[in-house]
Amino acid sequence: MVVIPNQVREELVEHSRAEDPNEACGLVVLRDGVAERYERGRNAAASPYRFELSVDPELWFLEDEGYELAVFHSHLSSPPRPSRTDVENIGLWEGKPYLIYSLHEDVLAAWTIQNGAIQPLAVT
Repeated sequence: MVVIPNQVREELVEHSRAEDPNEACGLVVLRDGVAERYERGRNAAASPYRFELSVDPELWFLEDEGYELAVFHSHLSSPPRPSRTDVENIGLWEGKPYLIYSLHEDVLAAWTIQNGAIQPLAVT
């Protein structure tokens, strides 16, 4: 389960709207499954169909401080489910929380992707 407080969810939505017509992306900083904040990233692909996350390299050190980092990105018109492109490009995020916000549906969902298998995570 991933807990996304209203303030963090509002930041995800705002960033998604600001990046339209491209996918937004960033990192959700979690402690014990609860989102403490959102760190906006830059979509280096500048694409409405995929994302390449670019963030301040210092953020990666948060894991050394006991935080878990979850990747976030938006889908403009499709449901908040990992696409084939998402699964093929999972990379560092394999087995970690993977959050997707559907701008069209106004729905936030969380998943894990492991060995090509997609599993839902509850979001509250």
